[in-house]
Amino acid sequence: MTIDFYYAPPSPFCRSVLLTAKAIGLDMNLKLVDISNGENMKPEFIAINPQHCVPTLVDGDLKLWESRAICTYLISKYAKDDSLYPKDLKTRANIDRLLYFDMGTLFQSFMNCVRPVFKGEAKSLDPEKIKTLQEALGFLNIFLEGHDFAVGNSITVADFVLVACVETFDACEFDLSAHKNVMAWLERCRQQMTDYDECNANGAKVIASWLKGKTKQEDTE
Repeated sequence: MTIDFYYAPPSPFCRSVLLTAKAIGLDMNLKLVDISNGENMKPEFIAINPQHCVPTLVDGDLKLWESRAICTYLISKYAKDDSLYPKDLKTRANIDRLLYFDMGTLFQSFMNCVRPVFKGEAKSLDPEKIKTLQEALGFLNIFLEGHDFAVGNSITVADFVLVACVETFDACEFDLSAHKNVMAWLERCRQQMTDYDECNANGAKVIASWLKGKTKQEDTE
């Protein structure tokens, strides 16, 4: 049965799913959604997802959105083993903790920084909000102490989700230099994840280009 995946390549949420699918060797029917042209507001898309957001997955009679739920679902159903999302309850609890950390703290700190610029409400990034983003990176740096990946020494779904966020930070030229564990982990992800540039880095560069264009535009006004 065909799995339809509605996505926008710049979105880190979509990128985390693409990394997950590549890792488990899952082919999906990729359906680009041009949000800038309102394709997510078309009746046929709203019929699938009333929240009209990407990513959205359709697998048989299951219609699923929220990227972290999609990632864990795909692994649970289609992966050859449970290494990416172990059934061991303590390991899984730590993975889930990091998924929530990414959603509520790490990525949120980024959005708090860039949203005013993207919306034209500010001409530059707020130094206080950058400080909060750096604090979030500091937490991640602590979480990575003593092991190669987010939970232990092998890749799990937590890494796919977190790296979609952190690759975006790096592309947007937020300074990672104070977070040595994060920098080393990011490089390991780049080297060890399948089709990393295609699935993640290229989309992050698009967001960086948008942000650079916005701040340049403001500088010339």
